[in-house]
Amino acid sequence: MKLIVAIIRPEKLEDVQKALNEHEVYLMTVTDVRGCGRQRGFTEVYRGTEYEIRLVPKIKLEIAVNDAFVEATIEAIVHAARLGDTGQIGDGKIFILPLDDCIRIRTGERGTLAIGP
Repeated sequence: MKLIVAIIRPEKLEDVQKALNEHEVYLMTVTDVRGCGRQRGFTEVYRGTEYEIRLVPKIKLEIAVNDAFVEATIEAIVHAARLGDTGQIGDGKIFILPLDDCIRIRTGERGTLAIGP
């Protein structure tokens, strides 16, 4: 089992969800987050005053999958979250973490059964 954590652009969330659904990955947690990477923020003008925005709004996806779904999940996220054919700075990152155990609270199922197919 793996926990896949993906940081993506907010406007790409629907595309990523659609791509994941096509690969039979439906379960995820979505969080609004802020962060900075190579983008290093941007400058915005509000009511005539210039502001530097250093922490850029992003979406964080947390997806627990069985080993058989790891590569399909990663490919779906990469292709759906990328801007254009080659991508751009700020498209995001994907982290793959080992998942020791998972427990479904309702039934008490553990491990791969708690995650699903």
